[in-house]
Amino acid sequence: MPLLSAITTRFLSRRRAPNEPTSNTTKLSPADALLHYSTPGVAPPSARIDPKLKLAARRPPRVWEYWKFAAVAASKATHVTSEVLSHTIWGPRRKTWGIEMTILTSLIREIERHADLVNIDSLRTIISLGGLVPLPSDALVTPVTFRVTKRNLRGILAEWDAAETGERELHGEWVVGRKTWRRLQHEWKNGARAEEDSSSAPKRQERVILYIHGGAYYLSSAAVQRIISIPLAKYADARVFALDYRLAPETCFPGPLHDVVSGYFRLVEDLQIPPENVIVAGDSAGGGLCLALMLYLRDNSYALPAAAILMSPWCDLTLSCDSWDLNAAYDVVPFPPDNHMNPIAMYLGEHMEQYLTHPYASPLFGDMHGLPPMLIQAGDAEVLRDEITLLAHKAKLAGVEVQHELYNDAIHVFQIYPFLDCAKQAFQSIRNYVRHTLPQAQSRSPQILSSHAEAELGHEMSANPVIVTGDGTEMPTCEEQLQEFENVSNRSNTTTSSDMDEVTPSFIRSPAWKHKFHLVRWHYALILAASHPL
Repeated sequence: MPLLSAITTRFLSRRRAPNEPTSNTTKLSPADALLHYSTPGVAPPSARIDPKLKLAARRPPRVWEYWKFAAVAASKATHVTSEVLSHTIWGPRRKTWGIEMTILTSLIREIERHADLVNIDSLRTIISLGGLVPLPSDALVTPVTFRVTKRNLRGILAEWDAAETGERELHGEWVVGRKTWRRLQHEWKNGARAEEDSSSAPKRQERVILYIHGGAYYLSSAAVQRIISIPLAKYADARVFALDYRLAPETCFPGPLHDVVSGYFRLVEDLQIPPENVIVAGDSAGGGLCLALMLYLRDNSYALPAAAILMSPWCDLTLSCDSWDLNAAYDVVPFPPDNHMNPIAMYLGEHMEQYLTHPYASPLFGDMHGLPPMLIQAGDAEVLRDEITLLAHKAKLAGVEVQHELYNDAIHVFQIYPFLDCAKQAFQSIRNYVRHTLPQAQSRSPQILSSHAEAELGHEMSANPVIVTGDGTEMPTCEEQLQEFENVSNRSNTTTSSDMDEVTPSFIRSPAWKHKFHLVRWHYALILAASHPL
């Protein structure tokens, strides 16, 4: 009887949810709805977050309360079973969903109700397992550590910049696909020979992508998000620098923005990469930081990057749009709980009321005039759908070149699920955007990289790189292994498969793994979903 009751409840709720908006914003045109986001400091009437919210302290569960873990497991088992039966009898919640998406979303949905059972450290440990899941086919990853120097930054970051002594370190990693690495090696060798012969080396208008990972501002890392940075590097045929910024609650706003700005200036000033050659990319909270970076640069008269690639950007911390309710029955993103695990309270800290609608924290409240072109991708079934749509509309009204893509039945940051067709379609769109659309849209053409920039990039990327294979294994490299890595690229260049054709893990194409594929795929999907609360 409990199971039958659960099935009936799920069936009724899934049929009822799409028709019950909780605010009036869906009745407004985009232009009218944007009036609620025109004044920083004034939250929309439909805001779901209390500006006076304070981060609550966690009370560890007492010994006699550990039965709750078993209760949660039993509840989730019932929930998943009822969803699977409902999927089989009445069909999936979304028309194009397979059984994988039904199980995945049912496991993650409503997990915020049990947030009191975990702490940040344990959750970060679970998220770190994302580095163990199978990754897209082979790439070269080079870890980088650099010191944060004082740059006389203006505006909101002036105080943070003044506190730098040159001792603090940030970490990141260069990511490059096989074919791009092979091409770069060929060009570097030809350039060296040309310099010896005529002091004139061939140069190329290279794109460099600054990638900012998501994770609700308090989770994840560049290494965990290789599931995005590796295909991004391959499809764009570009070098990707993935940055590890400081996380909340240890570092609150605008600390993470300061790190992103430092990472950007390291590329354009220290490595002398022209700003018009740099593309910023980010998913979820990382997408929000990309928008904040561009707003900060424009507001303080710094050179802007060429473009932005935004995957499900989180741009409204007030959670005021209707899709938070309309898509709650589908998406894997939980509604932020009013306890110690609230990401907004962690990120904004003691200045929640001051910064909740600040354009650098909630970019939807910002002025979009003068920003570079944007490719914005979102899922039709994600809770951030409406705020992303308003962001695209606001940018277009401000004269920004925007390509807004809404993928049918897709959830939040669907690009991290390589078994989905829409994930491959999204990366193919990124390839087309970088190759064909952006050259026509950007106001300044990319420049030829200087010999100094190429030398610095070559030195950094060749210093202790690791080869990341298709099963996620990191292999320290030596001269012979790098040569073999390049030689494999040479051989694969004659086949129909290429870096830009692949987004799925390489073991999917291996007969030896065929019988293990379904089991691995479940572990894979669950870890990835857990790594993206926002």
